Amino acid sequence: MENKPAARKNSIQKNTVFNLIKTGSSILYPLIVFPYTSRVLGAASLGRVTFGNSIISYFNMMATLGVTAYAVRECSRVRNDRDELGKVASQIHSINMCTTVIAYLALAVCLAVSQSLESYRTLIWIQSISILFATLGMDWLNTAMEDFRYITIRTCLFQILALAMLFLCVKRPEHYMIYAITGVISSSGANLVNIFYRRRYCRVRFTFQMNWRRHLPPIILLFAMMLSQTILNSLDTTMLGLLQGDYQVGLYGAALKIKNIVSQMVASIAWVVMPGLSEQFARRDYAKVNQLLRGAAMFTAVVGIPCAVGLMSIPREILEIAGGKEYAAAASTLFLLTISMVMGFATGIYGNMILLPSGREAQFMIACIAASVFNGIANYLLIPEFGSEGAALATIVSTLVILVITTWKIEKEIRFERMGQLLKAPLMGGAGIFLWCSLCKAVVENLYLKTGLAIAGSGLIYFAALALMKHEFYLEQILPVLRKLKAKLKRV
Repeated sequence: MENKPAARKNSIQKNTVFNLIKTGSSILYPLIVFPYTSRVLGAASLGRVTFGNSIISYFNMMATLGVTAYAVRECSRVRNDRDELGKVASQIHSINMCTTVIAYLALAVCLAVSQSLESYRTLIWIQSISILFATLGMDWLNTAMEDFRYITIRTCLFQILALAMLFLCVKRPEHYMIYAITGVISSSGANLVNIFYRRRYCRVRFTFQMNWRRHLPPIILLFAMMLSQTILNSLDTTMLGLLQGDYQVGLYGAALKIKNIVSQMVASIAWVVMPGLSEQFARRDYAKVNQLLRGAAMFTAVVGIPCAVGLMSIPREILEIAGGKEYAAAASTLFLLTISMVMGFATGIYGNMILLPSGREAQFMIACIAASVFNGIANYLLIPEFGSEGAALATIVSTLVILVITTWKIEKEIRFERMGQLLKAPLMGGAGIFLWCSLCKAVVENLYLKTGLAIAGSGLIYFAALALMKHEFYLEQILPVLRKLKAKLKRV
């Protein structure tokens, strides 16, 4: 019994490493893809694909119906009982199959009656394949079982396949359909392998005994929350496309893609700790809950702060290198989206790591619905005048609304102890990054040299700040690795 906490900590560390590798792969993929596609396709064709994805996101939300977060929580609680796990997983999967059929019927009606989507119909049908793959794959079962090793290997292999197809087949702006297919393969193609792999956990089958009374109420709550989140995440792109056209969507999509790369990397910690948090909330073991939350908050601060400062310091340079001079016009949009991302770090902790695992999805739902309303109003008022910058400003407003509501009436047992110690070194390092990047911009003219020096110097400055101030993350995570490397070098 005494070894359980150590084993649990070791498991979380391994899962974090695997999830970081997966997230790193998901980050590396767009870093490779975006500079190529932005130049080959151009802002208009890239904007068409982005707009199509924004439409699909609504029907994907209808198909998932809040199943993913609910399934991870419920399956985590019974993962040690193979028979019960199979029963619960089969019931949830069957509900998901029904909602997927409904989503496709709704999509067919929407495309048939909407004149504004007529030129996008083929593209949207192609992109909709990701909905079917996600439902069949049941990737939430792998997450509930904390099998991040398998998720990582599988995801990386399919992203390599998608990259090969992209570089071989996408050569001109009119090849944006093929680009959409590679997007489906990279994001959802790996789910097909799950159909065979999941047998190692339990037997999953379609059943008409879905236990609606047990599963449907919390799923509906999560659906309402996911609906508002999907609207929140896609409404800016959708309204921008309808009010301003594909070019503005292309600019906004470029800034949003870069911002999402960073936010996804930071948010990856949520899926690592969510199964453990669900288990400890069920036991009402707040000591372990606070321990997990503090670790997640430390990771968020240490990784998120330098990335955010870097994006805000050299947004134009990053966009120009990533997409070309055409996208440098989105520099102020990226700056504004980064501000919303920083606030999103906090909402991610309060929403995804406290409210959802503890079963308080109703409060999170209220926050997301309120934010969606504010987002729609702000987009309507700001986009006609400010374009992509207006959409970014609307995102800041909506993120602030979520932050205020999610932090309201958090249990008194939830404590983030010694947060000042966790934030001091990252903030000092962030200040050093800002000063160094400003110096590079003032002194160096060459775009690539300036950006390279800014990034390399920022990394050294930030690492030095963590080491000199003996930050907890440096002492517990980085220093042991450095010592092992030093020992290996001595043996060599």
